[in-house]
Amino acid sequence: MRVAIAGAHGNIGLRLTGRLAQRGETVVGLIRNPDHAADVRARGGEPIVCDLERATVEQVATAVQGADAIVFAAGAGPGSGAERKLTMDRDGAVRLLDAATSVDVPRFVIISSIGAERPPDGDDVFSVYLRAKAQADAAVQASDRQWTIVRPGRLTDDHGTGRVRIESQPFHGSIPRDDVAAVLDALLHEPRSTGRVLYVNGGHEQLSHAIEASVRSTPDD
Repeated sequence: MRVAIAGAHGNIGLRLTGRLAQRGETVVGLIRNPDHAADVRARGGEPIVCDLERATVEQVATAVQGADAIVFAAGAGPGSGAERKLTMDRDGAVRLLDAATSVDVPRFVIISSIGAERPPDGDDVFSVYLRAKAQADAAVQASDRQWTIVRPGRLTDDHGTGRVRIESQPFHGSIPRDDVAAVLDALLHEPRSTGRVLYVNGGHEQLSHAIEASVRSTPDD
């Protein structure tokens, strides 16, 4: 499988790159800063400089052409203002989705956030962030891609446990970034996760069992 990861230098992107590359998958890592290329290569990825906030759809399409799947793991990041939540978390995701459609990359997995299912109306940065995520998710759901939306709770840098809780309805919690990367890895290889919005946090169930239970139910359960 050839997987393009937007936000490949992020905390989840690097972890996912390493997991995929170790298994022999080809990973194309989209990065904004060329100084990050060496880190992506060290994890086994092929870095491509492609700034989703400034590139055209055609330029993004060139970067992802030939991929079997795309993961949107990018984001404006902590400390960024409301404007960048819109230009990156919303517009960057939609631009990547449009690029995937234009060159017919079939699989599209996006990291969203709990709270995007009912974003608040406030003007504070976090409210704008959740609305940006909600709008990006809506575009993904309206697309004809084989999409999956992953909405984790609070992310931590704790070591992964391999045990998670996955639900189709929102619930609060926290989860190590290691385990989010493992969930993304599993979902990329699970066609039954297409058309699902999955809430993910730390839990007591082995990851493989949690994935299996989440895809056995109908998407609207």
